[in-house]
Amino acid sequence: MSQIHARLSATFDSGKTLPLEYRRAQLLALARLTQDNADALLGALHADLGRHKLEGNLPEISPIVTACIHAANSLEEWMKPDKPQVEERRSSYNTTIHKAPKGIVINITPWNYPIVISLNPFIGAIAAGCTAVLKPSEYTPTVSSLLTDLFAKYLDPDAFAVINGAAAETTRLLELKWDHIFFTGSTHVGRIVAAAAAKQLTPATLELGGKSPVFVDAGHVDLEIAAKRLLWGKSQNTGQICVAPDYILVPRDQQDALVAGFQKAYNSFWPYPKGALDDKSELANIIHSKSQTRLNNLIADTKGTVVIGGRSEGKRIEPTIVKDVQLDDVLMDDEIFGPILPIIPVDDVNEAIQIIRGRPIPLVVYVFTENDVTSDLFVRKTRSGQLILNDTFQQVGVYELPFGGCGESGYGSYLGKYSFDTFTHLRGSIDVPISMEPSMALRYPPYTEDAYNSALTAGSRTQIPAA
Repeated sequence: MSQIHARLSATFDSGKTLPLEYRRAQLLALARLTQDNADALLGALHADLGRHKLEGNLPEISPIVTACIHAANSLEEWMKPDKPQVEERRSSYNTTIHKAPKGIVINITPWNYPIVISLNPFIGAIAAGCTAVLKPSEYTPTVSSLLTDLFAKYLDPDAFAVINGAAAETTRLLELKWDHIFFTGSTHVGRIVAAAAAKQLTPATLELGGKSPVFVDAGHVDLEIAAKRLLWGKSQNTGQICVAPDYILVPRDQQDALVAGFQKAYNSFWPYPKGALDDKSELANIIHSKSQTRLNNLIADTKGTVVIGGRSEGKRIEPTIVKDVQLDDVLMDDEIFGPILPIIPVDDVNEAIQIIRGRPIPLVVYVFTENDVTSDLFVRKTRSGQLILNDTFQQVGVYELPFGGCGESGYGSYLGKYSFDTFTHLRGSIDVPISMEPSMALRYPPYTEDAYNSALTAGSRTQIPAA
């Protein structure tokens, strides 16, 4: 892997990745890689995760093609240097902000969404003019092997590479010098990556997870629609995604009505003899046996009441709704990362906000309301990477908005131009004209009191207005 690192470093140093035409060509090649091989990629997802092709295409294939084309079409504008407005006395300095690529970067990705999380940051790295390595997950071997083959076929092998392996290989990769590390995964591994980056003084983007809360403003939203959208979001990849709704806060007098909405949605999603566990349901697998055991133990140990689901069969656990959950329940200890959705009854919106504020900053706060007062309260009084109203997952595919964590849910952001920005260094420059020399005479020694008085800036004399 050190040889690959050296090759990509040499390519970057050569300036090969800098021209607009080169970057556009590689972005469109990445779009073709995804579009031409959509069936193979979807088949690999099914082989590794058991996901239906519809559930694979919506978040993992179509958004990549669209994002690549958007970046290719926008790249010339993104690359333009900025000319900031400056004081009149510096108007001749040619003050400029250049968009410089950071250099050689790496994207370390998880198993749960192995295509979109691998390729979306890569769009930014290519657009920024970087060379880049992809380290996919060893837990999705079919997808990882396919991406390895396709990268070599579609992208410039001197600039972009896939390095496979497990924890030992990732550890060795983190010992190399990178110009930016992009990591998506658990908070535990995120701390390891952050420590490795700190040793090299390397900037990093961490996309982690956490317990993303939901508030259902029962008096100001259609509960059946809210339940349908929440159950759909929780069942994607069987809840194994960092932006999955993790727990629900709802006024206690509306809890049973929300449960009824979930039951109606469940019956419409899986109208089969065995419900979500039926062979026709195409429910995705729980990828790790340890996760299966952990999730089954959570269902068994909760002090709440399981009102929907709770069954397990083979590698699958059906979506499970648990009501009357207390804040000290086992379901509230850590991110669930599975198809279990606890409901916590609260007195009102203020108690819900107090609960959210009392826990680590989540990746997403979901609010279901059509009341402007409620939505404004969550904008002003909660913190999170994202705030999504009246749906789940929507922001993940909206490249006009940044996506990223905050606090323990990570730091840095990407999607669209924000991916370009992540891998770009803003390099300021000025050109001080030689002709300005007479006006600079006062700054040179020997220093005198007269020179000091003459050199006082306008800022030193300006009267500061009252607050």
